[in-house]
Amino acid sequence: MNTVANDARAAGARVGLSGDTITINGGRPLTGRIEVKGAKNLVTKAMVAALLGESPSELRDVPDISDVRVVKGLLEVHGVKVEHNVAEGTIKLDPVGVESAHMVDIDAHAGSSRIPILFCGPLLHRLGEAFIPDLGGCRIGDRPIDYHLEVLGSFGAVIEKLPTGIRMSAPEGLVGTKISLPYPSVGATEQVLLTAVRAKGKTELSGAAIEPEIMDLINILQKMGAVISVDTDRVIRIEGVDKLEGYTHRALFDRNEAASWASAALATGGDVFVGGAQQAEMLTFLNIFRKVGGAFEIHEDGIRFYHPGGELKPVVIETDVHPGFMTDWQQPLVIALTKAQGVSIVHETVYEQRFGFVDALIKMGANIQLHSECLGGHPCRFGQRNFLHSAVISGPTELHGADIEVPDLRGGFSHLIAALTAQGTSRVSNVGIISRGYGDFITKLRQLGADFEFEGE
Repeated sequence: MNTVANDARAAGARVGLSGDTITINGGRPLTGRIEVKGAKNLVTKAMVAALLGESPSELRDVPDISDVRVVKGLLEVHGVKVEHNVAEGTIKLDPVGVESAHMVDIDAHAGSSRIPILFCGPLLHRLGEAFIPDLGGCRIGDRPIDYHLEVLGSFGAVIEKLPTGIRMSAPEGLVGTKISLPYPSVGATEQVLLTAVRAKGKTELSGAAIEPEIMDLINILQKMGAVISVDTDRVIRIEGVDKLEGYTHRALFDRNEAASWASAALATGGDVFVGGAQQAEMLTFLNIFRKVGGAFEIHEDGIRFYHPGGELKPVVIETDVHPGFMTDWQQPLVIALTKAQGVSIVHETVYEQRFGFVDALIKMGANIQLHSECLGGHPCRFGQRNFLHSAVISGPTELHGADIEVPDLRGGFSHLIAALTAQGTSRVSNVGIISRGYGDFITKLRQLGADFEFEGE
């Protein structure tokens, strides 16, 4: 069995999925209401932040996704007491007994997750040492950890590369530093925040990511006692403190999941109310959604997304860091663009290999061409590196059922949308990967009236 299939089975098993294949009879609009909980990209980092406190923390609106289970396991092997109430969506984390963990235990829980790299700063503060195994993640482009290691080194960490992973120590403690990011990386910004809050002295981070999930992590750290300021020019300043306490926090909603269900509603000609979604964090997506021909209504408890009838329109999209159009939004929306009258262009500037998912769409009848040039927008850092990072989608085309295999998290949800849209029957395998970021997606498909059979039920 290949690595992707193994990862899919492991991810699905963590949230109770006994199978990894779904058979979908397409052509039926999705209609109804579903609820989204806390953002995957915030919740897992908030759980790591609990390591920094000297008293217990409580996180609310926690989704039942496999990445949460991974972090829970990693925290437990480091001695953190975790109470996870899946039904209520709460996690209580008591870090009083934090201890070192063996590399083999970390590796067993981490799997293909890259989250262990973010444990390093908090563990260096708490224990003076940290271990991480080789790291994986979705295969959508280059996500090297070298820069994370450089950041930790700049705080004073001593780094030793071993055959099985990396050992770090901080014999003199960690000290504030000045860091300038060449690109507003979310992961690197998280690394600096989680390390700098307990470092001695001041840290200045230039070129920081300012995604809503980053700002919510800053809110959590401030609740714990951190001193952090954010300037309008992407400069974050952190004054290290000697002690942090636990927090109580309700996580920001998952705007990526909300956008995915919105795209599914549009592509299938449906009408989906996404409970918990909020307008402010989805402003850029909503503009594009409307330009394509979708309609939405803003309510206090969520957003209704629907296809109002008529033809969909082609658009030109360039993904970017916040407040630009999120890279995680483009893959699900591409399915709707195959139904638009004319030529759409999507220029991907965040991950250089994010278009691997279109092979399956072409197999299903989509007219999509990939190019290494920067099309439809400004030149980006991938333009001279021969990466196929621009997509030209010609429509409308009618998708037909096929046997397809999920390659990654967002691409996998896009494959679900394609199968729901297509005429005929599709068999989608490796769907366990989708559980990394979409809680109860099988139940939600059922709530929205999808016609499918899930292997293992």
